[in-house]
Amino acid sequence: MKTNRRNFLRTGAVLGASSLVSVPAFCQDPNSSSKLNMAMVGPCGRGWATFMEIQGENVVAICDVDRRNLDRCKKVNPNAQTFTDYRKMFETVKDLDAVCVCTPDHTHAAPSVMGMRMGLHCYTEKPLAHDVRECRVMEEVAEEKKVCTQMGTQIHAGGNYRRVVELVQSGAIGKVTDIHVWCGKGWGHPADFKNPTDTPAVPDWLDWDSWLGPVKYRPYHPCYLPAQWRKWWAFGNGTMGDMACHYMDLPFWALELRDCLTAEPISGPAVNAEGCPLKLTVKFTFAARGEKYPACTLTWYDGGGCGPVEFMKEHNIKYRGAGVLFVGDKGILFADYTTHQLYPADKYAGFQAPKPWIPDSIGHHKEWLQAIRDNKPEACTCKFGYSGRLTETVLLGTVSYRVGQKLNWDADNMRVTNCDAANDLITVEYRDGWIL
Repeated sequence: MKTNRRNFLRTGAVLGASSLVSVPAFCQDPNSSSKLNMAMVGPCGRGWATFMEIQGENVVAICDVDRRNLDRCKKVNPNAQTFTDYRKMFETVKDLDAVCVCTPDHTHAAPSVMGMRMGLHCYTEKPLAHDVRECRVMEEVAEEKKVCTQMGTQIHAGGNYRRVVELVQSGAIGKVTDIHVWCGKGWGHPADFKNPTDTPAVPDWLDWDSWLGPVKYRPYHPCYLPAQWRKWWAFGNGTMGDMACHYMDLPFWALELRDCLTAEPISGPAVNAEGCPLKLTVKFTFAARGEKYPACTLTWYDGGGCGPVEFMKEHNIKYRGAGVLFVGDKGILFADYTTHQLYPADKYAGFQAPKPWIPDSIGHHKEWLQAIRDNKPEACTCKFGYSGRLTETVLLGTVSYRVGQKLNWDADNMRVTNCDAANDLITVEYRDGWIL
């Protein structure tokens, strides 16, 4: 095996555990030689926060299709090499340790997989990928290469989610059979929306071909970027693609969910072939997970005023614009990012929460970086083996809406068993020059 800096960093934790082995100074020194060599793909928007989180490492390569973003990044990391095409970056820059991918959804999977196949540890924003097949490939490559991975669901590192998981798993509300998850955002278009037909010139600061990446070519239009791409199926998956990985993460964690059995559209506007809906409700079913976790349903709602509004009124639960409601046979638990409350309120007056057993996180990005240094892929709480199946479920929800029927999901064979049209959306064909 080639002995290089990356292999040394991966084995350093093992060597350091032995009193008979002397660890070289550069692994003990907090200066630059002990830092990870990082590549950053997509350092704008949410990606800028991640870019700043890794400034304690050596950021040696930066890729963005917007040259203005690259200029901004060079002010922070003047010695980093810059690129507009991640393929060129990976071909050019040697001895990288890890990569962060924070691009629009349609270009999450391809650079992540390319990096992992090179042996790089990988942090990728949510949702993990744009279609179901991409999720599964990312999970499988991460496992094959034994790299440390983390999906960017930053709220997973918060203390509130940990306390909610402990409440659910300790049986505070009994056995949970129904979960309601909602978010009042509305990334979408009216049902009669049509794509733009004018073709303005591509700005000189934009590499449009690289922005499209694996998606079938279409002319540039300013309506697609920098943020509005979420409204198009070609690039995003509407509000569900944007927010469900954040909120559905909590029941997946608390109830040890993995693969849904079915995904069914409950309500939404007429399907538009190009644009995502402004409001959507989808129901999932899950099999029992041993005696502790019975079979359950999870219903997702998005759009203004969405959620289990009448149920909450009936049970005197204050409505919020986003949250998670666990319905157990002994009580109900509401949670959002920062708060939680047990109901009925009078029943739980004076309730003593279980002693916390889930350790506090050192930080979502820091836990990934520490896992790399310790060579412990399992230490990442949103590793692709977990977050991939969460994202698959989310994306199956959008597929069920687009084909207009309940889907029966065979997770082992990654196939919908009752709708061929749905299987056509499980995998999106890449255009020439782009591979997964």
